Amino acid sequence: MAVTSTRVSSKPLIEKRSIDYIPEVERHGRLLSQFTLWMGANLQITAIVTGALAVVLGGDVFWSLIGLLIGQVLGGGVMALHAAQGPKLGLPQMISSRVQFGVYGAAIPIVLVCLMYLGFTATGTVLSGQALGQLFGVSDSVGILIFASVIVLVTVLGYRVIHFIGRVASVIGVIAFVYLFARLISQTDVGALLQIRHFSWSSFLLAVSLAASWQIAFGPYVADYSRYLPSETSSVKTFFAAGAGSVIGAQVAMILGVFAAASANGQFAGHEVAYIVGLGGTGATAALLYFSIAFGKVTISTLNSYGSFMCIATIISGFRGHLNVTRLQRLVFVLVIVGAATLIALLGQHSFLGAFKSFILFLLAFFTPWSAINLVDYYCITRERYDVPALNDPNGRYGRWNALGISVYVFGVLVQLPFIATKFYTGPLVKAMGGVDISWIIGLVVPAALYYVLAKKWHSAVPDQLILPIEQDTVDAQPSRAGRIQAV
Repeated sequence: MAVTSTRVSSKPLIEKRSIDYIPEVERHGRLLSQFTLWMGANLQITAIVTGALAVVLGGDVFWSLIGLLIGQVLGGGVMALHAAQGPKLGLPQMISSRVQFGVYGAAIPIVLVCLMYLGFTATGTVLSGQALGQLFGVSDSVGILIFASVIVLVTVLGYRVIHFIGRVASVIGVIAFVYLFARLISQTDVGALLQIRHFSWSSFLLAVSLAASWQIAFGPYVADYSRYLPSETSSVKTFFAAGAGSVIGAQVAMILGVFAAASANGQFAGHEVAYIVGLGGTGATAALLYFSIAFGKVTISTLNSYGSFMCIATIISGFRGHLNVTRLQRLVFVLVIVGAATLIALLGQHSFLGAFKSFILFLLAFFTPWSAINLVDYYCITRERYDVPALNDPNGRYGRWNALGISVYVFGVLVQLPFIATKFYTGPLVKAMGGVDISWIIGLVVPAALYYVLAKKWHSAVPDQLILPIEQDTVDAQPSRAGRIQAV
C-alpha cells in the first residue's frame, strides 16, 4: 500500500495523541502485539483470584472449569468485536459511543466506565501491594504506594510503552505460570479434584458470569489499543488476535486459581498472593514470583489508568469541543486517577475478596447494555459507516443527545435489576431462580434486540460510507481516496 512508505519511521517514546483520530501515517504495530498485550494483561493475579472465586463460593473443580471456559468464550467474543473497531475507525472505543448516544449523551456510559476503571485499578493495586510488600519486606500499604508510582509513570508514557510491557509481561507470565502449574501438579492430586462433581446451576452460572464479566469489562477500552494498527488490517484477524490472547491468558490464570483454591483447605481467602507464591517455594524463587505477580499487574493496571484518562478526556471534549491534551495535563489527569484508586486500595485492602466478587458482577448491569447497543449499531445498523469528524460536533449528524440510544441503555440496565444477585443488591426474581444470577444474559440479549428493531425504523441518517478526517499525507499518496475523506 502506498501509504505505508509515508508512515513515520521514528515513533516518539511518549505518546503525543490522546483521544484524537490516529492518522494513517502514524499507524504502526502488528497483530501479534494485540495477542501479547491481552495475554499479558490476563496472565496475572487478579485473574487467578477470579477463577478461585468459583470454588471459594461453592463450586467444584470440574464444573467450575467448564463454566469459566464458556464464560471466556462468550465474553471474549464480545470483547474482540470491540477490538476489531479500532483499526477501521482509528479512535478510542468510548468516543465512538457518540454515534449511539449523542456527543453529550455518551458521557452517561463513559462516567460509569470511569468508575469501572477506578475499581479494577484499586483491586489490582491491593494484590500488587501484597506482592511488593513481601518482595521488599515492607507493609502492604507501602507496597501499594510503590506500585501506584510505577503505574503513573507507564501511563504517562502511553501506547508504545504499554505494548512493550505487555510483551515482556507475556513472557514472564508464561514462565511463571508453567512453573506454578508444575509445582501445583506435583503437590496436589489433580485427578482426585476433577472426580469430585456436584453440579448446581447457581455455582455453574456463577463461574460463567465471573469469566464473562471479566472479558466484557475490557470492551470499553480494547479498541484504544488496536486503533494504531493500519486501517487495512483485517477485522477478522484483529478479532482473533485480541480475543485469543485475552481468552487464553484469562483461562490459564483462572484454571490455576481453581486448583489453588480447591487444594488450599480454606487458606486462600485473605492470603491470595502469599498462597500462590507458596506453591512455588521460598527464598529466591519466592522473590522472583512476587516480582512476576507485581509486574503482571503493571500491564492491566496501566490499561485501566490509561483508559480512565481517555474517558475523562472524552467527556470534557464532548462538552468543550475538540480537546488537545498537553503532557502536563495528561500527568495531572493520571495523578488524580491513580491517586483515587490508591486511596480506595488503602482503605479496602482488608476486605478485598468479597468486595471484588460483588464489584465485578454488579458491573455487568451497566456494561452489557452499552456493549450490546454499540456492537449492534456498528455491525448491523451503520455497518462501519461512521462520520468521524461529526463525533466532535454537537450540532452535527449525531446531535447532543440521542434519545433512542439513551432510552434503550436505561431500559437495558433496569430490565436486569430483578435478576441481579450481589451484596450490593439482590433482585426479587433471584430466589425464584434458585439464586442464579442471569442478569448479564438479559442485559446483552434484550437491549441488542430492542435497539436493532427500533434503530432500523428510527435511526438517524447513516453516511453512504465511512467518513474520516482529512489526512494531507494520505491524500497526496492516494488521490483516489480523497473523495471519501472529509476535513474536520
